[in-house]
Amino acid sequence: MATPSIDESLASLLQKTSLSSEVSSDSDPVKASSALFPDAHYSDAEKSEISQWLITASHIGSPSEDQAKTAERLSSLNTHLSSRTTVLGSKPSIADLALYQHLAPVVSKWSTEERTGEQGYHHIVRFVDFVQDAPVFGLKLPDSEKVAIDPNDVKFTIKPIDAKAEKERKKKEKEAAAASAVSSGATPTTLTGSRTPPTDSSRKSKKDKTPDTPKDLGDKVGAAVAASPSVPIGQPSAGESSQKKEKKPKQPKPQKAAAPEKPLSPSLIDLRVGHILKAINHPNADSLYVSTIACGDAPGTENTSEYEGQVVRTVCSGLNGLIPLEEMQSRKVVTVCNLKPVTMRGIKSCAMVLAASPRVAEGEDSHGGPVELVNPPEGAEAGERVFFEGWEGEPEPVLNPKKKIWETCQPGFTTTEGLEVGFEVDAVPQLAGEGAEKKTGVAKLRTSKGVCTVKSLKGATVR
Repeated sequence: MATPSIDESLASLLQKTSLSSEVSSDSDPVKASSALFPDAHYSDAEKSEISQWLITASHIGSPSEDQAKTAERLSSLNTHLSSRTTVLGSKPSIADLALYQHLAPVVSKWSTEERTGEQGYHHIVRFVDFVQDAPVFGLKLPDSEKVAIDPNDVKFTIKPIDAKAEKERKKKEKEAAAASAVSSGATPTTLTGSRTPPTDSSRKSKKDKTPDTPKDLGDKVGAAVAASPSVPIGQPSAGESSQKKEKKPKQPKPQKAAAPEKPLSPSLIDLRVGHILKAINHPNADSLYVSTIACGDAPGTENTSEYEGQVVRTVCSGLNGLIPLEEMQSRKVVTVCNLKPVTMRGIKSCAMVLAASPRVAEGEDSHGGPVELVNPPEGAEAGERVFFEGWEGEPEPVLNPKKKIWETCQPGFTTTEGLEVGFEVDAVPQLAGEGAEKKTGVAKLRTSKGVCTVKSLKGATVR
């Protein structure tokens, strides 16, 4: 198969990006992708996919293609994009721009029903909106040239497919089909799929095509019963034992030993470096920010989503009015990632951002600031583990709210005179003064790159 080339319309679109413009109509698509997206590294299979997607894109919206073929192609593309941010999964490539170039004029003519109705192309619409606005593609299009997409105008909300339920549904359909075949008198099949051959006694003469009447069937059954030996009801037949075997009593299954409960420790709290990709005001709460934070989660992790090709968590924090919104943008923070998610004024929050504030006097519930975010050390990467020195155990997957691990350990989170964040053991009575391994003093909060700090608050509480 010949390598597809970049057509003039796509080359023209590339001139409207903030990416490298040294791409012409005779450029190789794979080399062009590497030039446009130098951080993306493509496997041999992905390179082949890029070329194939350029061919597919050239057919979309083509006047020479019939309507049925176009619908089939769009349906296949919509299914492909249902689990992917880009056509390669999460890596950007020139194939995304090629598809956008051909999809945009098609999608712009669709009705709302065609876009987001029950049979609509939801994922194609989402893909078009992503490509034309995502910074990774750098399209500098005026609003008049973009496809007008209202994310709130959705006719039918697609429910996520439960893989287990889908498998069970197909199994039941198969069983129902088999039962229907049996009840309709269909010839049973063997395990290999061949039909069971009829016996000589069941074959009819080719000349005798008259079906058996109910009377004929009754006579045959009666004759068969009469020919068989009579056995009194409830008595064992010949060859069977006159006495039933006694059933052996079932032995109780051994109980699995419960996993030993981990001792209380701040290491049970999953602290990680987070990278805030964006932060906005909460639409329904004046005191809250809504942040999109990369915390190093693997794709498909529960309570995560995708943003600009990265796996992220949505986090609501009560920092509005305490920290300027501009200080929440594109920065590293320390996050708590195994608290049970909570919905805050309509938005599900799946982590917490650590911040320091002056200690509140006993009997007071709140304060007016100041508040300072905890800063990871320079060079720390999103997702990197953050731990207190001497407390390097494995965190729990999700903290059990009933055990109040966070609430018990949090009073020990503090800042020092040197503006370092640490854990003061004596502030947690449950950990103080226990056994020969008693820990004392303040354990510093750190990553492999160094110690976490705050800007100016000394002796503050961190939460």
